[in-house]
Amino acid sequence: MPLFLFLEKIRQYAFDGIDTWIPENKKDKVLLFDYLQRHEMPIIAHQHQAHGETFDEFKLSFLKSLKECAEPQPLLINSHTGRDWFTLDQQIQLIDIATNFSVKTGIQVVHETHRGRIGYSPQMSQILFNKRKDYHITADFSHWTCVTESMLNDFGPIVEEAITRTRHVHARIGYENGPQVPDPRAPEWQYAFESFLGWWDRIVAINKATGQPLLTFTTEFGPPPYMPIIPFTKTQTADQFQVNCFMKDFLRKRYTDPIFCG
Repeated sequence: MPLFLFLEKIRQYAFDGIDTWIPENKKDKVLLFDYLQRHEMPIIAHQHQAHGETFDEFKLSFLKSLKECAEPQPLLINSHTGRDWFTLDQQIQLIDIATNFSVKTGIQVVHETHRGRIGYSPQMSQILFNKRKDYHITADFSHWTCVTESMLNDFGPIVEEAITRTRHVHARIGYENGPQVPDPRAPEWQYAFESFLGWWDRIVAINKATGQPLLTFTTEFGPPPYMPIIPFTKTQTADQFQVNCFMKDFLRKRYTDPIFCG
């Protein structure tokens, strides 16, 4: 879908803002920034582009990508930080780069709990929590349920710590063998839905109790291959955008304070 039509659709269906990466194409970047300004829509900038054949190259690319994400003055930057195979020291270096960047710019960088990245599992995240008090996250627990093949019943203290560190939520529902249930409205997935609601309830309550000035949600049900398809037909088992709208409307009734992005 062309960028302009995508933005129009997000606004038409009453999302507060948008969660996306900064386009590399200059025309698309201008279009995005102009649209956000004209319609007074906030953005959560998504950092996922950092790369490098060596760690030093990755560090430079990471900082460059953060600077690009800061251009539209986002509410915050959601970062796919590092790689799961980086050493602990290298992971800490990236957290410190992001923290220093936030201090200088006033834009908070939160690190997504995403497979393949530094916060890919509860166990790894606990180590990082112990090392850095200013390590804050985007809670996408769908990755953790997939990585641990569980509904996180054995990780209660770590999940509670993660909840206190959360400043942004990716509201996708995972399960024991995947990061996205086919349709959260289906009765067979209500057990997973209820588990995620319990975590999100705690995140909203703790952010409110501690006086955090901002909490944001992105309804992040994705297209194939996140969305299962019927074999041989490439037909999705559910309409991705309808599911995201359902999640936005459901959570908006449940929580009054967060900003909801599409």
